[in-house]
Amino acid sequence: MKDQMIVSKQVGRTPRSTPPQDHLIVTIDGPAGTGKSSVGRMLALRLGLEFLDTGAMYRAATARAIDAGVSLEDEDAVAGLALEADFHFDWQTDPPTLLAGGKPYDARLRDDDVTRAVSGVSALAALREVLVRKQKLIGAQHPRLVSEGRDQGSVVFPDANIKFYLHASARVRAERRAAQLQETGRAVDIDALEQELDDRDRSDAGRAVGPLKKPEDAIVIDTSSLSFEEVVDKLEKVVRAQVTLDAPAGGE
Repeated sequence: MKDQMIVSKQVGRTPRSTPPQDHLIVTIDGPAGTGKSSVGRMLALRLGLEFLDTGAMYRAATARAIDAGVSLEDEDAVAGLALEADFHFDWQTDPPTLLAGGKPYDARLRDDDVTRAVSGVSALAALREVLVRKQKLIGAQHPRLVSEGRDQGSVVFPDANIKFYLHASARVRAERRAAQLQETGRAVDIDALEQELDDRDRSDAGRAVGPLKKPEDAIVIDTSSLSFEEVVDKLEKVVRAQVTLDAPAGGE
């Protein structure tokens, strides 16, 4: 398959200084529907790193606000619930289980009401302050990490060892999402999904707080014509070319 990788800084460039073996942060940013979470999880598994799914944290904050019956526009209330939840991950599970208030919360994260509301909730300044602070703390406590989101390389981990930015056309992302939904027996309108993704891209890129942004030093990968395995292979190749890993692929 034709190589669709677009690199803002060539992979053959002089590598950054080899990081201490106990510290390696890899960030994966990009718009909704590019497969950041699944790619990040598999990349972390292959490299023997831990995986931070920041999207799950924003979904959990959204779910808790909905379940508590607070206004999703009341940023202090939403942020307060997230702070009270003290989000953690159980790193012994695959994928890591998100804990809120000490209890697993993964089952709620992909519900339709959460999916519809999460983009708007993620733009709340007070919530982002709480979760960015939490993510930085997680990075300090777990310094061998693959972290995915929309501001990981630009805001949360600006000094990450390697930064990726995944991209794909809205149409391709809509087709992928439609295939996932059809597997569950749901009828889908691909044109409507494409429009939703277009709208979300504009909203995420244009919001005043925590906008979707490509880090200047990120390696940009267009996944439009690549399979899941091809994307993971490409990222793994880049990481292994630039740093020395002291843990075997597949786990520490």
